[in-house]
Amino acid sequence: MTGSLTTVALAGLAWTASLALATWVVSLVRHDASLVDRVWAILIAGAGLVYLALLPAPQTARGLCMALIGSAWALRLCIYITWRNWGHGEDRRYQAIRARNQPNFGFKSLYLVFALQAVLAWIVSAPFLPGMAAERPLGLLDALGAALGLFGFVFEALGDAQMARFKADPANRGQVMDRGLWRYTRHPNYFGEACVWWGIWLMAIGGAGWSGAWSIVSPLLMTWLLLKVSGVRMLESDIGERRPAYRDYIERTNAFVPGPVRAARLKP
Repeated sequence: MTGSLTTVALAGLAWTASLALATWVVSLVRHDASLVDRVWAILIAGAGLVYLALLPAPQTARGLCMALIGSAWALRLCIYITWRNWGHGEDRRYQAIRARNQPNFGFKSLYLVFALQAVLAWIVSAPFLPGMAAERPLGLLDALGAALGLFGFVFEALGDAQMARFKADPANRGQVMDRGLWRYTRHPNYFGEACVWWGIWLMAIGGAGWSGAWSIVSPLLMTWLLLKVSGVRMLESDIGERRPAYRDYIERTNAFVPGPVRAARLKP
């Protein structure tokens, strides 16, 4: 069984590598490395569907539930990011990466951006493998995991919808979004996304037991990326300089985990 799981896992890696390579080719034509953001979620969920198709054991309700949650998360996020970025050209974060890696960024982006994201996506897909291969009946961890994953999906989608509605109103131009879920966390979309992957991991160990605990690398990696790499840290690295009102928002609002609004400190 270990050998077959390795083969299935490598098929998932082949999926993420193939889609990343195809997106890289399109990015050369479009001069837009940020296209990788549009396929990021599809890289992950697609690997899970590869596992679902190739695993030899008949699929259990657990495997189908994991696939459904992962696919719903990926499809919504892919559509939302594509809609949000349509017509805006390359994201400024990738413009900065491009400027730092000239000349020949087009070729360098193959490994700096696309190959890296293919490997990261494959690692994030890890819980699908032990969870879908397990034949245990559904239990408490599965219920908790599914509930957490669905909560995270709704939380992330609601946060994105609230931000989109806020930006669509010209009266809000230049203002800081601090309403709805954004009143309690500066990044409800990132918090919701982390919940999705912690929930999927709980389902994995619900099926595989502690033999599947190694797949905790997935939610740990996703949380680290959201907090320290492409998420909170990158977005807020210079936002206080560009938008001074955001500094007050930082003082009164949690960065990630929702919490009560804090009183702003009085300026001397």
